[in-house]
Amino acid sequence: MRDIRNSTLGFAKIFVIGLPSRTDRRDTIALQAALSDIQIEFVDGVQGKDVPDKAIPSSYEHDRLPDGPLGCWRAHMNVAREIVQRNLSSALILEDDADWDLRIRDQLYDFARSSHALTQPLTPRSRPGRVYADPTYPMPFDDSPQSVPELDFYSLPATVPPTASPYGDDWDLLWLGHCGMHFPFAHSKTIPKGRVIRANDETVAPKHHLWTFNTPFTLKDNYPDHTRAYHHVQEGVCTLGYALSQRGARALLHEVALKDVDAAVDILLRWFCEGEQGRKAGRQCLTTQPALFQHHRPAGPMKSQSDIGNHGDGYREKAMTDMVRWSVRLNADALMEGRTDFVDQFPDT
Repeated sequence: MRDIRNSTLGFAKIFVIGLPSRTDRRDTIALQAALSDIQIEFVDGVQGKDVPDKAIPSSYEHDRLPDGPLGCWRAHMNVAREIVQRNLSSALILEDDADWDLRIRDQLYDFARSSHALTQPLTPRSRPGRVYADPTYPMPFDDSPQSVPELDFYSLPATVPPTASPYGDDWDLLWLGHCGMHFPFAHSKTIPKGRVIRANDETVAPKHHLWTFNTPFTLKDNYPDHTRAYHHVQEGVCTLGYALSQRGARALLHEVALKDVDAAVDILLRWFCEGEQGRKAGRQCLTTQPALFQHHRPAGPMKSQSDIGNHGDGYREKAMTDMVRWSVRLNADALMEGRTDFVDQFPDT
């Protein structure tokens, strides 16, 4: 667990994907990483027009993806291949507009504790077989319950300490940066139902500042202010930040790089985690709501906000980062001057 405090947050590497032409983004995230004592390695984004048709797996006839999503898919697959080729135990992959809280190590430490509760065997190991706090883990069976009791973050069960990663011994993908996530559906036959609920997390913005692409937003609708949830992935949106284990990177190459490319990469990752659209079931993908990595939106022309989507011709007067209270980017002046009077974007009223 101490490794989460190191310069790669407990992963073997941290890769940042972005087009070399976006020097503004590279300058910003390089400074942001330095201010966080984090080591990153840039991976060049891919222009979709440079991906030939014959290099795009297709199991049936359909239209070629637009250049933006196609280049994004290929860049993420290049990172997965790099993890496999270099035999890295794990890696965190970020897009170059990612931002995070000054307390990211504390947040990841708590994520790891919750991951242990959801995926590590209970102690003692003297009892026959492996017993888990979530009776639907590692995958629901025919007569398993559609819902299971929530685990309280402040009274998590004792589990066998992991040896492969501070985040646990049995994970493929940790979806840490996203634009929306559901709790596991009751009817799902491939996703464990367990969840850890943490009340009074001071890094979570008040509810009226939270948003998601997925509705209903159960976390916001049914839980008090400053609640964080940890659970398995269900219908994730956006690939702003996620981690792969070596096992997960190999599986991703097999299931997403080498099978039909007929959707954007975040949808393909969703199918990978859920065992849908011809992908093998049983992958272990974990997430948290709200996400730990969020989009930074700089002041300036709205059209510069993305190289994939169209954000219009407006102008943003003030920089902001979605749902991150103590943004590293927005507290750069204080950090460089050694101050601790950090700006809280979303203070309690």
